Amino acid sequence: MDTSDKTSDKAAYMKLIEEISLNAWPSHKIELYDGWLIRFSHNYTYRTNSVEQVGKSLIPAEEKIKYCESVYRNFHTPTNFKINPLLDPSFDELLESKGYEIRHATEVMTMPIENFRPYKPVSVEYEYYGRNSNLPSSIFYPNETIVQLRDRITDEWIEALFRLNGTTNPTLRRIVPSMFKAIPKETIVAFIEIEGRVVASGLGILDREHIGLYAIYVDASCRRKNYGRSICSSILEEARKKGARHAYLQVVCGNSSAKNLYQSLGFEDFYTYWFRSLKDTGAWNL
Repeated sequence: MDTSDKTSDKAAYMKLIEEISLNAWPSHKIELYDGWLIRFSHNYTYRTNSVEQVGKSLIPAEEKIKYCESVYRNFHTPTNFKINPLLDPSFDELLESKGYEIRHATEVMTMPIENFRPYKPVSVEYEYYGRNSNLPSSIFYPNETIVQLRDRITDEWIEALFRLNGTTNPTLRRIVPSMFKAIPKETIVAFIEIEGRVVASGLGILDREHIGLYAIYVDASCRRKNYGRSICSSILEEARKKGARHAYLQVVCGNSSAKNLYQSLGFEDFYTYWFRSLKDTGAWNL
């Protein structure tokens, strides 16, 4: 295979990852505008509050940028554009010339499932009463760590996630549950409880033989106990049983502890994307 073929294959796979990532994380509101998706979710995450290019454009870029700025101005939120390697570099340069600064650079990591290096459980428990899923109900790991699995996102899990990622804004607590429940793909929901309190979470989303890892959080008081490793291993192993052949995830650049964990499981760097924003947007969730 020559260099051009390899480049073409990489671009095609990158396009697939971008597409299934969009499926995995719906926005509160979406407008399709001449091949651009204008996404809005009251600043919950950059990804769900930004413009993404998904198709061919006919309207000049300058005109489209002004239109997007007017839309976000009406929303009273910053204007963000997602930039990935599939885009013409001149668009990123155009935004830079207009004062847009790079925000929230994110690394996409991928893994053939055959390269998965799992954290081995001690035992697995299946509880069929009242359950329609073939997932294990509990997976037991060393040091009395128990990962519980469910096949759907519940209000209780979302409430626990809010506690873990610090979401307190009343508007977000109202709209985000509907965003999670709008995910159109099969999910694997994971969590760890201590004395009835959720201290770690994870979400796997299946799409076209891929499993995406999302919402991996561990309470600050429970770090360095292999909770994140247990959560990820549980989701990936069950996804493999369901036919997943590849895995992907997204990690913010500079989060070395999370990246070290993912590399130890078998993930490798694939590409980096970032956002261009007109002004400081403060703290966001991933």
